[in-house]
Amino acid sequence: MSVAITEGVEIRVSVTFREDLSNIHMGSFFFNYDVFITNHNLFPIQLLHRNWHIFDSMHDTNYVSGEGVVGEQPILRPHKTYNYMSGCELFSEIGYMKGFYTFKNLNTEKLFKVEIPKFQLLYPPRLN
Repeated sequence: MSVAITEGVEIRVSVTFREDLSNIHMGSFFFNYDVFITNHNLFPIQLLHRNWHIFDSMHDTNYVSGEGVVGEQPILRPHKTYNYMSGCELFSEIGYMKGFYTFKNLNTEKLFKVEIPKFQLLYPPRLN
């Protein structure tokens, strides 16, 4: 599990290789990632935006930017956790993702960035 804490917001990410959604012979490797976001602050926050850097070892790096996550812009009260699952397809056996979220402090309206820790996307047989 990859973990980072920025500005009182903890991001934890775990990854699962999805053999059932992959086509290894055609060079398609699919991964799910679970993200747990915990607000350790004493004020409520809202996730507004995401920015991803997706590295695929045999192909161009992709950058993904957009509002919220999985169609939501969740509000996290103090000491609460929000969880979501998403997925990524690579066209090689090795890659990684990293990035940042933009949050808003709902008391002050101030925007701030929170690091998404780098996490590996590895086809399991490649680990041997």
